[in-house]
Amino acid sequence: MAIKTRFTEAFGIEHPIVQGGMQWVGYAEMVAPVANAGGLGFLTALTQPTPEALAKEIKRTREMTDKPFGVNLTILPAIKPPPYAEYRQAIIEGGIKIVETAGYKPQEHVDHFKQHGIKVIHKCTAVRHALSAERMGVDAISIDGFECAGHPGEDDVPGLILIPAAAAKVKIPMLASGGFADGRGLVAALALGADGVNMGTRFCVTKEAPIHEAFKQRMVENDERQTRLIFRTLHNTARVMKNAVSDEVVAIEGRGGAKFEDVQHLVAGARGRQAMEVGDPDGGIWSAGQVQGLIHDIPTVKELIDRIISEAEEIIKARLGGVVR
Repeated sequence: MAIKTRFTEAFGIEHPIVQGGMQWVGYAEMVAPVANAGGLGFLTALTQPTPEALAKEIKRTREMTDKPFGVNLTILPAIKPPPYAEYRQAIIEGGIKIVETAGYKPQEHVDHFKQHGIKVIHKCTAVRHALSAERMGVDAISIDGFECAGHPGEDDVPGLILIPAAAAKVKIPMLASGGFADGRGLVAALALGADGVNMGTRFCVTKEAPIHEAFKQRMVENDERQTRLIFRTLHNTARVMKNAVSDEVVAIEGRGGAKFEDVQHLVAGARGRQAMEVGDPDGGIWSAGQVQGLIHDIPTVKELIDRIISEAEEIIKARLGGVVR
């Protein structure tokens, strides 16, 4: 038995399981094993310091897999934005056929990719945003529930509501994101109207993930309560792992009137990256979802994907099949 959906058919992959773009994680070492195991993995464009470096990473990934993979391009409002047009060109010239966009006003990027026959998946945190992206011409939606790592938006709607609410209105294929780690989650997502799942935190806790072992072990030990919501008072909410730094950020915000400058030294990307390199889970900010409570081991990517599919098939055949009389 295979689990085929509109998403697997449209994007030419074996399993409806996607490893989305993750800062400092979406390297060839992460993406190629996902592709080889039948899923869809994404390099993270802005993890690469230059468009030229991204071109090299695309080539390196292609040397490790002959299966489909994509590139994530996150668009951030900034006084001095990255050279997005050059990153897009590296993606196009690299022969990439699938892009995951996220963030601010993606129309220009979507149009450019579509002109070159590239399929676009856009990440959203609200039904209205999903419908807007659909009107822009994207090929699929990834909808992030409140449980997710990173930015869940400001509506605080969990996946159990958000996924079917979006499925009722969105006509193109849709991935469910936020809180997925196993076969139970995949079956639930399909039942709620999604065409597959997008996982971030769960893929971080695999043998191939280019993350220090101390971070992986911390996420295994953590339960579903070990996240903090930072930047709430700045209306730019982010869900991160609960640790000494995120606790301090929340405390500063809790005093009222906090500005970004008050916490900037704590949340700086360079600090977080250094903490990851030396293996100090309390040394910086680290995105992690509530799904930590469902992560109990550190498998290979192939073991994880195979297990999710076999669990899902067993639930569909044995459990759900036996419910209906």
